[in-house]
Amino acid sequence: MADLSVAERKTVLAGFHGGSAKVRLTPALPATRVSLRAGADAVAGLSKTLGLKLPTKPKTSVSAKGRTAFWIGPDEWFLIDEKGDALMADCAASGVVHSATDVSYRNTAIIVSGPAAADTLNAACPLDLSLAAFPVGAVTRTVFGKIEIILYRVEEETFRVECWRSFAEYAFGMLAEGAEDASL
Repeated sequence: MADLSVAERKTVLAGFHGGSAKVRLTPALPATRVSLRAGADAVAGLSKTLGLKLPTKPKTSVSAKGRTAFWIGPDEWFLIDEKGDALMADCAASGVVHSATDVSYRNTAIIVSGPAAADTLNAACPLDLSLAAFPVGAVTRTVFGKIEIILYRVEEETFRVECWRSFAEYAFGMLAEGAEDASL
């Protein structure tokens, strides 16, 4: 009789760690992620069932109870639940018109932290990452080298880089080079 073992999915950056004396690069823990599209009339209903008020201004984010919502565009949000709760079910329970797509296995994230975190990111990202221009809680979709990322400032010296799994090793490599340069 055949062995009925179940395959276990590994994160794309399993075993990756790096950085320098001034920067730590760490793969983020697995999380549930949803790409959400909805009109302004659906924001209140979605906010209620998700347990956080969806942000409605550019470059903003909201966090509550292990969930984070990023404003990506006038009718677009990127949701992360670090506890792995059922974001899709909560969206479906809202009773409002929207489009929600589970992108948990499409995306991964890298945490960039330390006193030279902004300089590390600026090695391949053209944004002004000063606290005045990109404060704690700021989020944006941008480029990093040759790829698209979602960049989120978690704390003064900590950023979350969301990217597609297929680009994760490239992003990690570019960040590792940036970390070395930023520590010189």
